This record gives sequence, structure tokens and C-alpha cells, in this order.
Amino acid sequence: MHKVAIVGRPNVGKSSLFNRLIGRREAVVADFPGVTRDAKEEIMLYHNHRITLVDTGGLWSGDEWEAVIREKAEWALEGADAVIFVLDPRDGLSAADYEVADWLRRLGRPVVVVANKIDSPKHEPYLAELWALGFGEPVAISAEHARGLDDLMDRIMEHLPADEGDVSEVAPIRISLIGRPNVGKSSLLNAITQSDRAIVADVPGTTRDSLDVEWDYGGQRFVLVDTAGIRKKPDTAIEDYAIQRSQAAIERSDLIWLVLNADDLGDHELKLANLAYDSGKPVIVVVNKWDLVPDEDLKRAEKELDQKLFHIAYAPRVYTSAINDYGIHDMLAEAMKLYDKWQSRVPTAELNRWLEIWQMKHAVPNFGGRPLKMYFMTQVETAPPTFAIFCNRADYVTRSYEGFIQNRIRDDLDLAGIPVRLKWKEKGPYKKGRKGQQADE
Repeated sequence: MHKVAIVGRPNVGKSSLFNRLIGRREAVVADFPGVTRDAKEEIMLYHNHRITLVDTGGLWSGDEWEAVIREKAEWALEGADAVIFVLDPRDGLSAADYEVADWLRRLGRPVVVVANKIDSPKHEPYLAELWALGFGEPVAISAEHARGLDDLMDRIMEHLPADEGDVSEVAPIRISLIGRPNVGKSSLLNAITQSDRAIVADVPGTTRDSLDVEWDYGGQRFVLVDTAGIRKKPDTAIEDYAIQRSQAAIERSDLIWLVLNADDLGDHELKLANLAYDSGKPVIVVVNKWDLVPDEDLKRAEKELDQKLFHIAYAPRVYTSAINDYGIHDMLAEAMKLYDKWQSRVPTAELNRWLEIWQMKHAVPNFGGRPLKMYFMTQVETAPPTFAIFCNRADYVTRSYEGFIQNRIRDDLDLAGIPVRLKWKEKGPYKKGRKGQQADE
């Protein structure tokens, strides 16, 4: 697969161009510098070519993030077939632009100079000065108005090698790491990938946008999504939007790692657990910094977890430490196991054999001598496994009995750790004029 990186000073429109090229709004965009810090990857398709496009943070920003952003940008340029050097030429070239150009020359990658924010032909005279950078003819574009993108891609294609063979279309497992700020999501991502892909700092809110990282473990492809920390009350508008992006990342994921701090549990963990619960995705509770809990407090910490996360008690737990790599492989192994279960389908005949057994194990709800009758059960969907149970009266189904059926499905059908959805369908003389009810978990 080809790789193309986008670089440039802060606030020249790199993320806007990134979003425009991949065809959706994946990178956070704002009218002030410093929004993008990590290097963000997405796959774009152009004339049957699959290209990994990388958006990087603003170079030579002059703030406390300058060195680490440059380090991530250098990583992004490793193996890149071409580099898109984005500039805003309307105010002329700055000293920082020349420094970025010198840095790119030292790295030795093919560079295409892009003059962004050229909204009409009358702005094209601004391009003349860009020849001085020494990378040949600049390309005039407007990322905001989708102007000049075909010319840009034609220039990029000149630097891409011929495709070699077919690219596997097997979809990877997408896993989102969610948690409140500073619980160690980015550190865990780096520990898993054995790299420094995500910026790690003691400052809450360091991660400003979701960061997708492709990874291979035991022959299984993953896309690991490091999301912005979710606070109770965002401090800024950009942080609020980053949280919305995190929630969107959860919706696109196959599984969720709910990352908690072992020595600092609060009410906010309950909100995050609800967010994971409502997504309908398999959840693995990752208790990070477990090495910091004294031995004499381990049982107390586990009991506190049981109390705060009782409504997702079905979710497996992994105890980890990003510092010493403790539990890292367990996170991936548990994810692979849950993903297979999430996609599984149970034969109808087996379901109905178990349905008879479950009714004998636990008395069905009875209202005034009229009991709930369950006639038939079948699986109607996977991911998550969803089952329809045909009965005489859907309104006779109590919450406790529904919980019993869900637990029996997990325990007896080898679906431990998986969210299970039930749909109650009425059948028989009471069906007329009544609506089926659905219960989600």
C-alpha cells in the first residue's frame, strides 16, 4: 500500500486537506493553531489505488509541543512515497517555512509543494514566491472549496510506485480505547505497538483527536483507536468537539477497551461504563496502573470495581500496566476471543432445546394466574447477537426474568462477555393490537 504524508506549519489547512482527500471529516479542524498533535492515518482510494494518508501536527510551532510533534512527523515520513508540503502563501513565506523545507530536504522524500487557500485564479500570483523553496512547481488548491485536488493527485501519482499484487480486503478488528483524561490510553497504545505513536504527557487533554493505528498481532489485523479523554464538562469548544469525535469512533468500532485508573475511581467511570454499555459493542474493562495498587489494597480495589461497574458485570477485565507491559498481550487475546463470539450464530434447534431447559430452571413470570409462555426462539442478527423470542404476552416479561435469559444465553451458549439483545415477539390470540417490545443490553 502507498503512503503519503501531509506536513506544514500550524494553521495552513493540513487537516482540512486531509478531510477533503479521504472524503469525510476525520481530523479536527479549527481556526487556531495547535489542534493536531499526533500523526493521524486514514485509507483513501484514488483511481483504484489504496493510499495511507497521514495528517501531522503543525511544524515549527514555537510552543511546548514543537519537539514531540516534529518527532511524530518524522515517524510519519518513514516509508512515505511522497510528502505534501502545505503552505498558505497569502502572507508570503516565513522563516519557519524555509526551516521546514530544509528539514524535508534532509529527510530525502519526494515533495509536492501545495499552495492552499487559493480560492480563485486571481490569487495564483501568490504562487511565484514558492518556487524559491526548491521543490519545483507548486500546486494551487483550496481545500475548503475542493479546488485543484485533481491536479494535486496527478502530481502525487507521479511519485507512487506501481501496485504489487492484490491488497487484502479482510477487514481488521477496530478497537477504541475510551476513558477519562490521563488514565494512560496513549501509553497503553504505545506499549501494545511497541512504539511512540501517540504523544504521552502528564497534561490531561494531550490527545485532541482520535488516532487510528494499524497493528498486527498473531496474524490478526487490528485498528487501534486512541480517543480523546472524555471529561464530565469539556473546558473548551475544541475539547467538546474532540469528545464528539471520540463518541463517533466508538460507533465505528467493533470492540471497546474501557480504560480505568486502578487507584482513582470516581463517578465518572459510571458514565463511561454507560457509554460503553449503550454502544452494544463488546467491552473489555482495562484496569490500568494496577502495579501502583499496594498488595493490601488489591481486594478493596476489586470490590470497588464490582460495585461501580455492576451493570456491565458480564464484561471481562484485564489488569495492566503500560509502564512494564503487564497484561498487554491479554488485552489483545481477549479482544480476538470476544470478536469471534460477537460474530457467532447459534442454530435454531439448539436455541429451542435450551429454551425448554431454561423454563424448567426458573419459574416464568405469572400475572393473576396467567403465565408468560415462550413458544419459539431464533437468532435474527449477529454483531451483537440478537435473539427473537416468540411469546404470548411481551408485557409479562419482567426485567429480572429477562436478565436471567440473557445470563443463560451467555453461560450456556458460550457467549460470555458479549452484550446480548432480546426481541420479544407476540404470537397467538393476544397479538392483535399489541406491539412487540425490545430489550437491549
